[in-house]
Order: sequence, then C-alpha cells, then structure tokens
Amino acid sequence: MNHIGPEAILRKKQEYLIPCVYHFYKKPMQIVKGEMQYLYDHTGRQYLDFYGGVSVMNTGHCNTEVVERICEQVKTLQHTTTIYLTQPIVDLAEILAQITPGTLRRSFFCASGSEANEGAALLAQLYTARHKFVSVREGLHGRTKFTMNLTGIPMWRTDPFPLDNIVHIPAAYCYRCAYNLTYPDCNLKCACILEDIVKNGDFAAFIIEPIQGNGGIITPPPEYFALIREITNHYGVLLITDEVQTGFGRTGKMFAIEHWNTVPDILTLAKALANGTPIGAFITHDKIAASYSRPGASTTGGNPVSAVAALATIETIQKHHLAERANELGNFFMEKLKLLQQEHPIIGDVRGKGLMIGAELVKNNKTPATEETDFILEELKDRGILAGKTGMSRNVLTFQPPLIITRNDIDRVASTLDEILCRLEMPK
Repeated sequence: MNHIGPEAILRKKQEYLIPCVYHFYKKPMQIVKGEMQYLYDHTGRQYLDFYGGVSVMNTGHCNTEVVERICEQVKTLQHTTTIYLTQPIVDLAEILAQITPGTLRRSFFCASGSEANEGAALLAQLYTARHKFVSVREGLHGRTKFTMNLTGIPMWRTDPFPLDNIVHIPAAYCYRCAYNLTYPDCNLKCACILEDIVKNGDFAAFIIEPIQGNGGIITPPPEYFALIREITNHYGVLLITDEVQTGFGRTGKMFAIEHWNTVPDILTLAKALANGTPIGAFITHDKIAASYSRPGASTTGGNPVSAVAALATIETIQKHHLAERANELGNFFMEKLKLLQQEHPIIGDVRGKGLMIGAELVKNNKTPATEETDFILEELKDRGILAGKTGMSRNVLTFQPPLIITRNDIDRVASTLDEILCRLEMPK
C-alpha cells in the first residue's frame, strides 16, 4: 500500500472528517503496522505501545492466535444478523456466562461500548419501571445522546440540550477529595452521598466504571463498592458496572469489579472483548433479562467475525494467564513509578490496578501540570514510546499497554520517563 504520510492525512482529515475527530501530538505519525506490543509508522520506525488503543489490544497487536481465527471465519461466513441462527454468538454468550461474576448469564451483543451502555440503561428502565440514573462526575460512558449525558467529564459532554434525568456524584477520588476529607477518616462520604440521592427519587440504576479510565485512573478504596452495593440493594436501584476499559484481564482480574468482591446487576463490555474487532455487549441475570422480551436486534451485534474474534481473544487471555500477568507486571511497574515519584515532585500520585496505571502530574499546591503532561507525551513519542493522558485536566500520564509486555519493556519506559523528567526539571 502507498503510504501518503501524516501531512497528507491531516489535509484529508481537515477536509473530510467532522472537526470533533481529534488526534494526539503536535507532530503526529502515520501508523501502518502493529505487531504485539509494537506499532510502526510509515517510515518503518518502531514504537513501544503503552496505551493499547486505549485499553483495547490486551492480547497484543495482530496476535496470530486471534487474527488467524478471524481470517478463517471471514472467508467462511462474514455476516448475518440475529434473525438467522449462527453458532459463534451463542458460544460467546456461553463463555461470558462462565467468566463474568456471580450469576450474570444473559447477554445482548452490539457494536460498541456506547451502544452497550445505552442498552444497559434501557434494560434498567424496563426492569425497574423507573427513569432516573446516577453516575459519577469523572466517568465516561460513551458518545451517544444518552451515554454522553451519563458521562461526567466536561470535555466529552458536547450535547447542547442535556437530559434532566441524570444526577452526577463525585468519584472516590482520594487524591482530590470533593469534600476535602482524608481516607479513611472520611467514612466514604463519596459513597454515602448516593443514598441521599436515591432515597428521594425514581432512580433505575447507578452506573460506574470500577476504575474511572478517562477520569484519570481513579481507583476507589477497598470498602467503596460494598457500601455502594448495600445502598443500591436497599433502595432497589440496579448497579451497572461499565467494564468497557477495565475488562478482560486489564486490571489483574478478568473483570475489575472482582477486586471489590462485588457482583453488579448489569455489566457492560467492549474494547478488549475482541482485541480491536468492533463489538460491545451487556450481560445480566435471568430475572432482569426477562424484562426485555419485545423484539430487539443489532444488525452487526454478535456477527460471526466479531464473535469468533472475541472467543479467540478470551481463549488467548486464559491460555497465557494474561490477567495474572497483568497483576504481576502491574505491581512491578507501579513500584518503578513510585520510585520515580520520590525523585520527581511533579508526580503527585500513582494509582491503578494491574496494567491500568495513572501518574497524576502536578505543580505547586496540586495544580494540574497539563502543559507538562503534553510535553512528556511528545518526548516519549519521539523516543519511540506511546502513552496516554487522562483526567479532568488532562494531566494524568496513563499507561494501558498490551498485557503481553515484558519487564524489559517496563524498565525501558521507566528509565525513559526518568530522563524526560530530569530534562523537564532543568533550569531554563
């Protein structure tokens, strides 16, 4: 294929794409190839990918164990809809029932995380006959009309006519507590506030990412979800956990909510479910599923290619123990970053689980170091390493690499980051 280069791509992008489609880097590259933990640009330069397509490529780019199964299926049967019987969709539903927490066992398949969260919200309304929702300010749930309103991050809330049936509460953001309290003396006010809201209203569900990804890798304390579950159970409010970013081994468990020993009423999935092949899903208990009985379909949801890709992805994660690997390597990486935190005051906080890690960068008095974060990202890229940025102020350096990375890869990222921070701290 003839590669036109980043300048030509930018020209076409400006001419033909809607302006909301943005990109990273002042000097972006054209990515043309992926191979496990590496990406390559049109010049052949290799990049160590520590962002994984925003927590998508859990088994690595173009992993042959997944790609070969996709190619075999796409040459056999590429597409039907759910009005015809095919095997991959039911095989995938069966394996999801086996690996998700508790008695979750009834799946609906769609094409994206936004659609999965939209469907989960509809299911909650059908089951409870209620119409209101609670979500967290630092959460991100999608780009559709309703999921954009569930989202609490201002930069993703572009709807000029916001809905009035959604209430946002602060996340369990201990580093920047909304109530200026300190854990554990706070008595988890960020969770208790949920009761103050739902006890007086017509609320169908509380939706939350177990770890707020785009919110800045915000990781709740150990007792948080037990209290949330107690409140939702008491008031008949469903608990929806959005595992679009956190699922499939990313955090050191198959699903992040398992770290808190909590079983949601509905769990949503996408991204790493099929290692980059578009798919989304929500899964629930038999009783809740029974409330969604009128005809429903998704043209591409659970199509044979996406379903086979998801089956191959899950099998690869299990075969190579990638969740356990993420836990081990995540602990190793976290130790490296905390050592850097001791040397570099700009690193205000290091948090996350498994290989979903954020380093919040700050200046004096915890002022977000937004420009510095951009500088570091650009410098990492120029040294052949790709990372991300998240957070309400886009000042959280974010690492979500493929789960097949090595300790040597982590050493390289840590030492390179150390060099960049030293350069950043040099007198100007």
